[in-house]
Amino acid sequence: MSNVAQLSAGKAYDAEEWQLRVDLAAAFRIAVEMDWHESVSNHFSAAVSPDGKKFLMNPRWMHFSEIKASDLLLLDSDDADTMKRPNAPDPSAWCIHGSMHARVPQARCILHLHPPYGTALAALRDPEVKPIDQNTARFYNRIVIDRQFGGIADDHAEGARLAGLLGNRNIMMMGNHGVLVAGNTIAEAFEDLYFLERACQTVILAYSTGQELNVMKPDLAEKTARGWDDYRGMSFAHFDAMKRMLDKKDPSYAS
Repeated sequence: MSNVAQLSAGKAYDAEEWQLRVDLAAAFRIAVEMDWHESVSNHFSAAVSPDGKKFLMNPRWMHFSEIKASDLLLLDSDDADTMKRPNAPDPSAWCIHGSMHARVPQARCILHLHPPYGTALAALRDPEVKPIDQNTARFYNRIVIDRQFGGIADDHAEGARLAGLLGNRNIMMMGNHGVLVAGNTIAEAFEDLYFLERACQTVILAYSTGQELNVMKPDLAEKTARGWDDYRGMSFAHFDAMKRMLDKKDPSYAS
């Protein structure tokens, strides 16, 4: 593979950055297919530098269904003038993603959404993903819950608080807000987001019956959660399959 990916518009990108752009753009389009998008809000980002501080993110107020690889902003969490640039990102996106890429090294990819079931569960007094089947048990003791919602996150202090709360975890249930998933790669973060939303759907549907939940005992829940480690390769197979679906329907995401 060439070290440079050349676009028809004449702008050249490093091949590794271009692949990240294509994959992140695909994630936006797949989110639309899953009906996880919300107006022109919510944001995904992916680090391009070794320290994670330089990262790609969607432009302000652009619908997920229209985002292409070449549209993504290249931002630097150390750049104090980011919000002064003509194409400044959404303030809440800069608050959350800028702070996390600066402070949370394992968060190479950060996906923040308000998907239906995840948000519904986050709105409950008890937003815990109870281990009641193998998908919900995937997240047993692996989610941090934010119970300090204070309104739209659009200031530096709030971004720092959320980054500190995430710590060394990869998944956050954001009370009264939504969900956030971080990962080492776009495919792995997306897979966790996929299963998180499925898990939240299962919990909400189970609650809707009015019957008592059959919650796994701690040792069984932990055993099941660890069992998922052997299936991490699914992340890449699933993401590649979803990109092939996009290629058949509308390959413009990769331009």
